[in-house]
Amino acid sequence: MHYEVSVPTVSDRALQGAVAETLTAIYEQDFLPCSYGGRPGRSAHHALSKLHQSIAGHKVSWVFECDLKNFFGSLDHGWVERFVALRVGDPRITSLIRRWLKAGVMNSGEFEPSEIGTPQGGPISVLISNIYLHYVLDLWIERVVKPHMLGEVHYMRYLDDFVLCFQHRSDALRFQDVLGKRLAKFSLVIEPSKTRLVEFGRFAQRNAKASGTKVASIYFLGFTLYCTRNARGNFKVGIKTEKSRLRRSIAKLTKAMLAMRHQPLRNQSKGIDLILAGTYRYYGMAGNIAALERLHRFVLQNWRRTLSSRSQRGLVNWERYAKILKAFPIREPKIYVTYADIERMASL
Repeated sequence: MHYEVSVPTVSDRALQGAVAETLTAIYEQDFLPCSYGGRPGRSAHHALSKLHQSIAGHKVSWVFECDLKNFFGSLDHGWVERFVALRVGDPRITSLIRRWLKAGVMNSGEFEPSEIGTPQGGPISVLISNIYLHYVLDLWIERVVKPHMLGEVHYMRYLDDFVLCFQHRSDALRFQDVLGKRLAKFSLVIEPSKTRLVEFGRFAQRNAKASGTKVASIYFLGFTLYCTRNARGNFKVGIKTEKSRLRRSIAKLTKAMLAMRHQPLRNQSKGIDLILAGTYRYYGMAGNIAALERLHRFVLQNWRRTLSSRSQRGLVNWERYAKILKAFPIREPKIYVTYADIERMASL
């Protein structure tokens, strides 16, 4: 999918930052616990922890995964202004937001005005998206949908990615039936390729065992969640890096190693470590050490091949490579979010 990005000037970015800080102080009082992303202390790890805890500790049998098609490019300016006006009475703030929404983009040297969507690249865009979905989804699900459901419903949203966990399939189907109409009212559309309802959880695992089938996995924020059992044989939600994300990390490291293969070894080691540090920090959740170790093994193997490709006579044998690794060790995998952290973050 291709869309243009409106890049704010330095002064505009500074002004957007000041306005975003002011609006955050207002809206943090209103935003519900179900929303994550673009909020202080509510990261992707918090959203994943809440999903993990909802499935592992509650009566969940069905999970509805949903993504919105071209969300940032679809926001209706009229609704944005109406939503902001509900809490912000200062006309100067609403005037600034209107100006940023209408800023437009430069496409091949031609100016194109913005009639819909929020410009990306500025501090205000994420906050506007959270305000929009606060009214479109969060309040609606919490105050209208949940009271009409027969069983438990648990809802988590990270920007425009959201997941609902249902106790009953009938509730999930009823929600699916009304969601499209609700979104259409606010000019939003579901992304079909990233939206599905799957049977998942301890009861799904029991049913699958009885029928000889396999429980499907679910996907959220770059992770795969799957049904498994702990050492005692009890139900457990497993978590690992999504395959496509792992391939993306491998491709990024491969490209980086090729680009800097003629640099000093110290610089190469630091460059590799910098990429691994960010990957480990995001994907270093309890239960995911195997995927991180796989990535680490790939780096150890591929760096030697990359170094050997620097010239026709540049083969780096294993003995020499061992000395290189001793002098310039590659960062080891590390779990940054433990099971205790998952429990703590899920309770926030």
